Amino acid sequence: MIQSKGIAAQSAKTPLAPFSFERRDPKEHDVVIAIHYCGICHSDIHQARDEWGGATFPMVPGHEITGIVTSVGDRVTKFKAGDPVGVGCMVDACRVCEPCRNGLQQYCQDGVAFTYNSTERDGKTPTFGGYSNNIVVDENFVLRLPKNLPLDASSPLLCAGITLYSPLKHWKAGPGKKVAIVGLGGLGHMGVKIAAALGAFSLIIGRRSLAGSLIGGLPETQEMLDFCGDHNITSDIELIPIQKVNEAYERMLKSDVRYRFVIDMKSLADGDHKSFLLNIFR
Repeated sequence: MIQSKGIAAQSAKTPLAPFSFERRDPKEHDVVIAIHYCGICHSDIHQARDEWGGATFPMVPGHEITGIVTSVGDRVTKFKAGDPVGVGCMVDACRVCEPCRNGLQQYCQDGVAFTYNSTERDGKTPTFGGYSNNIVVDENFVLRLPKNLPLDASSPLLCAGITLYSPLKHWKAGPGKKVAIVGLGGLGHMGVKIAAALGAFSLIIGRRSLAGSLIGGLPETQEMLDFCGDHNITSDIELIPIQKVNEAYERMLKSDVRYRFVIDMKSLADGDHKSFLLNIFR
């Protein structure tokens, strides 16, 4: 087992606090990643406070993960040590149902293994997210990051970026079309940047329709990252030490961030449990 440390919610009513745990030993197709940065998504707050129901504790949130590969399994072909990579909202799926075969793993008919507050495919091993120093993920659920993009400002692309890119691409946003972005927060500002690079779309002519979209599959997420690399698109972020994550949660609820908090994971080594608690209750 791999010794790991991070921060976790022990219940829906307690602030995030230091947490030590174990990751599984890497299998032949697994990639071991040293996490450098993790974005804070509003869904992290919903999950950690069990606002959607069904939360399991202890919970290590975080699904906007960027870092560097430290080792790979014997049969890994896509990555090597030293590669800059990302992990988004999913770490596994059945891979055989029709959505999975079509690269739409987020709609897996047998159930997605989410990056946190979920279980692995065995149905019992809990998944722990990116508010931690490392993660072990099958190579098929690891994304390659363009080397020209900084790791910190790229981390929100793994959720906010693909959430906006997917519908814009699906509805063929492009030259001569208009896009309406409702709200200019962590997601909205990414929509503006991506739409500007695509061209821009309209619902006001012809036959109107309203549709939903859930993040994006692995092929589309890689396409999004490559697109962002080609156009030098990243998120506007406020980088914080992990000791300020609870403060960041409260600020996010007040829309007091432009436009995405990102945790600097090297701060895990800065200070002990006592200093973390002092920051929580000061």
